[in-house]
Amino acid sequence: MSNLFHAFLYEPILNLLVFLYNVVPGHDLGIAIILLTIIIKIVLLPLSKQSIKSQKALQELQPKINEIKAKYAGNKEEMGRAMMDLYKKNKVNPFSSCLPLLIQLPFFFAVFKVFKDGLNETTLSFVYPFIDRPQEISSTFLGLVDLSKPSVVLAVLAGGAQFWQAKMMITKKAEVKTEGAKDENIMAAMNKQMLYFMPAITIFIGITLPGGLSLYWFVITILTVLHQIYIFRKDKEIGKVIEGEVVK
Repeated sequence: MSNLFHAFLYEPILNLLVFLYNVVPGHDLGIAIILLTIIIKIVLLPLSKQSIKSQKALQELQPKINEIKAKYAGNKEEMGRAMMDLYKKNKVNPFSSCLPLLIQLPFFFAVFKVFKDGLNETTLSFVYPFIDRPQEISSTFLGLVDLSKPSVVLAVLAGGAQFWQAKMMITKKAEVKTEGAKDENIMAAMNKQMLYFMPAITIFIGITLPGGLSLYWFVITILTVLHQIYIFRKDKEIGKVIEGEVVK
């Protein structure tokens, strides 16, 4: 399994990064990483689209899910049946938001290993024969940031981008005061805590990793946010068209 990971993910990503480094003006590693991130994002675009739509759909259904949990708190079998009926009625697969993310993880681990190992003589030995192998690779970004070392600035940017992405996925609604709404309000409070907790963890981990990985995480999160905006806007426009046709 390790050999397959190295041959089909690690080496292709390493070679693509070296190729981009060779062709970008000024041989800037940071720009090469940004281009690499865009290419990876394009490759994973179908998976990302499915994941975003599924996450948003689950967020929209959360109030009804919490109502079912409150209603069938003492009957797990009825709760499960009601949940499945809700998902079926709304054409939502509760696992479809997680699967695309799991498939993307090997790409992240491959990028992580490339930056963790560094672009040194040992790693450059894996460069394909048809790609020019540079004598050395400068790890600076715009002549300011050493991407081989941890960068607090890039880690904070990555955490901020993740907060922005998570914030977009949360459906705003007033606190529920009706009977049986305790579980829903507790869930809302937990979601709010996670909204801040995960970006904080990203920053904490980011300041211990090479800046190149933080740059990759920042850029791919920003691209995901832009993709979310596009999907949400498109779905909203489609909804308006359908509503207008119904009115007519």
